[in-house]
Amino acid sequence: MTIMPLPRASGAGQAGGMTTNTMRAISQDVLGGPEVLREVELPRPEPGTSEILVKVRAAGLNPTDWKHRASGLFLGEPPFVLGWDVAGTVEAVGFGVTLFRPGDEVFGMLPYPHGVGAHAEYVTGPARAFAARPAGLDTVQAGALPLAALTAWQALVDTAQVGPGDRVLVHAAAGGVGHLAVQIAKARGAYVIGTASAAKHDFLRGLGVDEPIDYRTTDFAGAVRDVDVVLDTVGGEYQLRSLRTLRRGGLLVSILPVPYEGLAEEADRLGVRTAMMLVEADHAGMAAVADLAGRGLLRAEIAGTFPLAEAAKAHALGDTGRTTGKLVLLVD
Repeated sequence: MTIMPLPRASGAGQAGGMTTNTMRAISQDVLGGPEVLREVELPRPEPGTSEILVKVRAAGLNPTDWKHRASGLFLGEPPFVLGWDVAGTVEAVGFGVTLFRPGDEVFGMLPYPHGVGAHAEYVTGPARAFAARPAGLDTVQAGALPLAALTAWQALVDTAQVGPGDRVLVHAAAGGVGHLAVQIAKARGAYVIGTASAAKHDFLRGLGVDEPIDYRTTDFAGAVRDVDVVLDTVGGEYQLRSLRTLRRGGLLVSILPVPYEGLAEEADRLGVRTAMMLVEADHAGMAAVADLAGRGLLRAEIAGTFPLAEAAKAHALGDTGRTTGKLVLLVD
């Protein structure tokens, strides 16, 4: 499929030519493929109570973006502006905000799912959904990390309490959430097993994976035993098969919170536990992500960067499911 540059809506100005009360954004009026995305001019938002207005510099993309673009998922029918990952500069603060002031460099995840809107020149969000961007973390990295890193942190640390010596199995370990989960688990002192195609095993070893498994040639459910935690990023029957890799009392955490048929009953039979989660906006979690990234212990693999106007190209690449790491939109 050939993706052409996004058409501008009538009246949209060129970069630098808009009034101070408007902004460029990537919107859609119907559900569908990448071609439904278009660049529009919208009113620039104003921060409400406990909110900040961020001038967006970089905004990551995640599989949930293409799912919402195609199906509406939690957002329902368009029009809407997608994007939960954001890195940029505080432009203004709302009533009651003490954490930040104009000019501060921040990054964070807008409240999922209804706080969407990062694929634009400006966005507002709760001040406590953000953290200060560490001096050593560039804007692209800051835009790539929030949703995927928070998901991994909340799954492995808040939910599973992974610690030194724990055996952790990460599915799709080269993916957006997976490759960050590997790094978080290693930073916590865990032994990490990761599933990915053989072509990505060197990448996994570079992240610190102790035991890569080629899911195409090896049945992980037969090859892995006595795992303390499984991070499921795939869903479906992977959940059921993963139960067999757990030690008694072990925990399966799925970031796709639709349990496979019979999952609870099989978990009870095997004496293991399951947890279904959705990522939440989280200041403490973002601060932890910022700390790891600032110390060089957490870094996103960048699969590609695109100007805001080429969001459709980024979506088309994401739709292939073959990227390693994260895609990021850059806002000039």
